[in-house]
Amino acid sequence: MSVFAHLQQLLEGEGARFRVLEHPAEGKSDEVARIRGTTPGQGAKAMLCKTRNAEHWVLAVLPGDQKLDFRLLAAALGLPKMTMASAEEATERTGCVIGAIPPFSPGPQVALVVDPDLVERHAEIAFNAGRLDRSMVLNAQDYVRVAKPALHRISAPVS
Repeated sequence: MSVFAHLQQLLEGEGARFRVLEHPAEGKSDEVARIRGTTPGQGAKAMLCKTRNAEHWVLAVLPGDQKLDFRLLAAALGLPKMTMASAEEATERTGCVIGAIPPFSPGPQVALVVDPDLVERHAEIAFNAGRLDRSMVLNAQDYVRVAKPALHRISAPVS
């Protein structure tokens, strides 16, 4: 089953309020927000991170108009220095290319950490749903209920 089909089935099964948008393939936060008719801050930017020894994996999710603060992420989890996974590692772990990774953990081996700004600033969040040409716009409260993320401040404004 594709990542998109799995997400759709999960959200429908949980009674989540969401809608699917089909659009041209796009991986840049600002451009896909314009196409979706949402703000960049509503975009759930999902970034696969790891400790240097690859012992711990984390899917960090933050508003699309923010940047990830690796120090905050590591401190929130009590882990040593964190770094971005390579594009190959991200695809291998999530089944998605960079830019299409949805804000849901791909499995128990990957912790899910979400910056609360994402779900506090907007009633809905938006994200590419396993594909660059399909997005989901999901009720923020339903996202927290279904995904069950750890909520920690992990982002900072883009300077």
